[in-house]
Amino acid sequence: MNDLVRAWVDGWVLSRGAAPPVEEPWGWSVDVGQVEQVSRRVLGDIGADVEEAVVRKVADSVTGYGVWLKVFADPALVRGWLGPGWWIDPEPGFLMSVPLTRDAPPAAPDGYRLRTWSRGPVTQAVVTAPDGALAARGQVGVSGATAVVDRVETAEAHRRKGLGGLVVRTLQATAAEQGARTGVLAGTPDGRALYEHLGWTTTALLTSAKFTG
Repeated sequence: MNDLVRAWVDGWVLSRGAAPPVEEPWGWSVDVGQVEQVSRRVLGDIGADVEEAVVRKVADSVTGYGVWLKVFADPALVRGWLGPGWWIDPEPGFLMSVPLTRDAPPAAPDGYRLRTWSRGPVTQAVVTAPDGALAARGQVGVSGATAVVDRVETAEAHRRKGLGGLVVRTLQATAAEQGARTGVLAGTPDGRALYEHLGWTTTALLTSAKFTG
């Protein structure tokens, strides 16, 4: 099992309030409890170590709507291993990481307000616009020496102002202050450029698939 994948699973569970992950021979099962995401199966290997036979076996065992499969390999490859009951995100995700430091984040732009708060191991960061509307947000779940940055988004009307970077840097510093040394996330193609600009590196591609029956 890849250590970075395990760190992502542990931090994601904390961030989303999901059930504790159950270790399987091939990775982890996680109960989420939502209609569109009842549970997820996360395979523990990445890249060239991902085996077609294992992916097929795990996928074939799924029979219920709303079960997700997470495979750290190229969607173009994984697509041929799944049956017709699977919807596959056409865009790959990216498993990324960064060393964490306690560097203070920059100040919010004039008129914008940054606020953070924590509930247990999860910290939220929210930036509001001068009119009080949501401009950007994100959260981080800290699990020991690793922290998973999650749900980072910037409202379309407030993009290209550095707000996404402000949120991520704030979460990184907060996690470092809580003892985490490595940040982990699963980024989208749009988010990848932001994270690379902030020093994050990509370890593996990620395929996300949902069973629709």
